[in-house]
Amino acid sequence: MSTSNSFPWEWTEEKWRSMVDEVGASNALDRGVWPRNATVAVAISVDVDNETLVLSQGGDGPGLLSQGRYGARVGLPRVLETLRRLSVPATFFYPVVSTELDPAGLAAVKADGHEIGLHGWIHEKCGDLTAGQERELALRCADAMETAAGTRPVGLRTPYWDFTPHTLPIIRELGLEYDSSLMADDQPYELLHRGEQTGVTEVPVSWVRDDAPYFPDDALGKQVLAPREVLRIWQDEFDLAYTEGGLFSLALHPHIIGHRSRITVLRELLSYIASHSGVWFGTHADVARHAAARREHPARR
Repeated sequence: MSTSNSFPWEWTEEKWRSMVDEVGASNALDRGVWPRNATVAVAISVDVDNETLVLSQGGDGPGLLSQGRYGARVGLPRVLETLRRLSVPATFFYPVVSTELDPAGLAAVKADGHEIGLHGWIHEKCGDLTAGQERELALRCADAMETAAGTRPVGLRTPYWDFTPHTLPIIRELGLEYDSSLMADDQPYELLHRGEQTGVTEVPVSWVRDDAPYFPDDALGKQVLAPREVLRIWQDEFDLAYTEGGLFSLALHPHIIGHRSRITVLRELLSYIASHSGVWFGTHADVARHAAARREHPARR
């Protein structure tokens, strides 16, 4: 609730306003302004969590771990083949432990030329860490991922999309170009720190365009949608992005989307998108760099 033992309705305006303004949003990219005069931008991302989702929660049950291992053994090859079929570039956000558990999978991602971004050490929640622990671990992750991937990552997606008041200063210290954990807009926008421009671009996420809410790992007591119901939701999301000239982004997980009925939906979705004229497929780094360039040189296209 609050470290001050007060209730939210007892907070002063200064307190609740400072909380809202800690990380702000500014300079959203205009719609309809994409490279190659494209009508719409499409950014596909893949969070390669695999076993780290269970490990990060202290779990060690072979059954739950096997659900994650499916991502490495079956899901990731299917995702890569699907992207390869339509020549779609993507951004793969990796916890460091996932790279160590499945180095062959990381090598396959690299071989296909996809971007690799930061996604924590073992999919830990940043909110469970002290400010010092979050910083030390983030710096260690960046070094480890540079070694594993062969290039220094330029973007971050926090595990569980858990973004703390300490995260943005750490992003700036690391010199990252973008984050992809927040949800203040459909379009890329610039992050503000206490009202100050940071130059860091947010490539926003949304639970609507993520496979995990529709297909939870633990389906007991939760609704799991039929894959073609999810296809209809994502097609509707793309259709309005296309009409508006906006960004359509999608967040996937190999151990979730990689199952037969679900990978079929992904293949149909990407084929549907590719059937439209004026579609620009870019990595998250591509999108962030385009948005940053537009802020600096608004006339460019």
